[in-house]
Amino acid sequence: MKALIACEESQAVTIEFRKIGIEAYSCDILPCSGGHPEWHIQSDVLPLLKEDWGLVISFPPCTDLAVSGARWFSAKRLSGEQYQSIKFFLDVWEKSNCTENPIGIMNGGKYIKKWFPDLWARMQDIKFPVKATQIIQPWMFGHGETKATCLWLNGLPKLVPTEEVEGRDQRIWKLPPSEDRAKLRSKTYQGIAQAMAAQWTKYL
Repeated sequence: MKALIACEESQAVTIEFRKIGIEAYSCDILPCSGGHPEWHIQSDVLPLLKEDWGLVISFPPCTDLAVSGARWFSAKRLSGEQYQSIKFFLDVWEKSNCTENPIGIMNGGKYIKKWFPDLWARMQDIKFPVKATQIIQPWMFGHGETKATCLWLNGLPKLVPTEEVEGRDQRIWKLPPSEDRAKLRSKTYQGIAQAMAAQWTKYL
């Protein structure tokens, strides 16, 4: 059995699956930064999702979807960027066992219903569960930080916290502007990646 970790250039989750003997591959349009190009497929993920995978975990880009970028939503609506990002999210979700994103417009649906009625209609047609299955925090998995993260699960159980720790620092939110800021903000915490590998492997 093989696992595809979609839209993951960091390889954080891929590496944890590999550690326990699962043939996992990361995929992204960017080259990987995790140090294992032999496990990375640098291409558009949508054609790959048509293949037979034992497990698919996806991390669609959140730049146009997260509430942290709400100040730019008007411009992104006008440019068509936000429409394409929502469409891509839904395309990936349809083929995924787990789809991850921060708190944003995909969780709740009111924003999409108002501004993108055709996409809202599609969400109803494909029975997209607007409310995320689970919202997790890094501090539930050994990292003393906050970063509310939504998981839409299909055929997988909710992640069980592995190590609840003190500390509620917003380190990721406070990162200064840099060329790597987006990559750093989107990288999965190791404790969460380890929990995904340990708890979901039996479902392969």
